[in-house]
Amino acid sequence: MNLVRHHIHKRKRVYQKLKEFPHPNKWIRFFDLVLLIVAIIAPIMSLPQLFKIYYYQSAAGISVLSFTLYTILNIPWIVYGFVHKDKPIIISSFLWFLSNALIVIGATMYD
Repeated sequence: MNLVRHHIHKRKRVYQKLKEFPHPNKWIRFFDLVLLIVAIIAPIMSLPQLFKIYYYQSAAGISVLSFTLYTILNIPWIVYGFVHKDKPIIISSFLWFLSNALIVIGATMYD
């Protein structure tokens, strides 16, 4: 049964003119993996900022307007990721949205 689903899936990809996944080229597969890792790690880089805001209960120097706009501008990227079924974009955009929203909430609470 699994073989049948695999065949149907491959036919859908050919019909829709999508690239083969996983890609036959090992470098492109490697790059796909690296991009997925970056999509998860990059938003985590804002954890020190979140820690500083919530631990010290101070949002000195944080621009609420900037982080509000970052949060709003993540929404089209999330939608884009779902439309194109692109995991790295969905994961990264959602994590950035969450991170930016938490910064906005903290900056608003402790401003």
